[in-house]
Amino acid sequence: MASADFSRAPHASAHPMANPGYGKRSAPRQSPRRADDFAHLPKREAAIAAYIDRLPDGAAIDAKTLAKCLPDYGQMACATALRRLSEAGHLRRVREHHITEDGARWVTRTFFSRTARGEEWWEAFVRGDDAPEPRPAAVPATAAPARTPAYDVLASLGRTDPRMTLSAADCARLEPRAAAWLARDADPARLVQALTSGLPVQVHSPAVLARTRLETKLPPEPVPEPRAEITISRLLECTDCGRPGPPTALPGGLCRPCRGEAEPLPPGGLSPAEVRRRAAAIRSDVRTHEG
Repeated sequence: MASADFSRAPHASAHPMANPGYGKRSAPRQSPRRADDFAHLPKREAAIAAYIDRLPDGAAIDAKTLAKCLPDYGQMACATALRRLSEAGHLRRVREHHITEDGARWVTRTFFSRTARGEEWWEAFVRGDDAPEPRPAAVPATAAPARTPAYDVLASLGRTDPRMTLSAADCARLEPRAAAWLARDADPARLVQALTSGLPVQVHSPAVLARTRLETKLPPEPVPEPRAEITISRLLECTDCGRPGPPTALPGGLCRPCRGEAEPLPPGGLSPAEVRRRAAAIRSDVRTHEG
């Protein structure tokens, strides 16, 4: 089993984003991030889970993309890890049907939860019900307060470009300005790009430069979207093969064949053994008549 120390987990900087509307989505109402979130998983799965957890929403987290970004793991290893994360309750692939004034389309999103969820929770989530809250984990009295998304973006800048490495004090001072930015543009990747692109050759004070850009590049207030009725229906997809189905047919996020189980027979259908027996009887009868 993995230890609680994920300090060697790969960083999630410069990770490719999926096509608009696709990719990773953070499941709602997760517990605050802790060092031992994935201690119950094997080492490889724990490292990949910690990596995915730090990716922004919209990041591509298919096995092929993960393998390109994680040099220690190949595509098959990443695919197996995604399957195990699904079985452990951290991940589900969801096919969503969006119906708007402009038409309809299906999109596939991968919902990730650092808090492991049971089948009942995922079934309620796919139905669109209020999912039952997980039982809160005991938090040590010395646990650090949960960090905000704005703080996390600022703390990650040095991984994107070392010239923009900020201290903890810098992050705390700039956090309100970064939060104001995210209130207008909720995509952390665009904020990272605004703070790290087009840097001078030498950055003498990354905190001053970050503050200046947070002020001068602050996006405008978002234009209110027109009120259009949107209906969303959801199906799960098998984490391994992408086969769609209701949550009850995909426990652990996997279909019957990917779980190694035989498909149920249709009403009145014959078992494979019975089909073979009847075919053998027909061949025997044909040989008898031909003889």
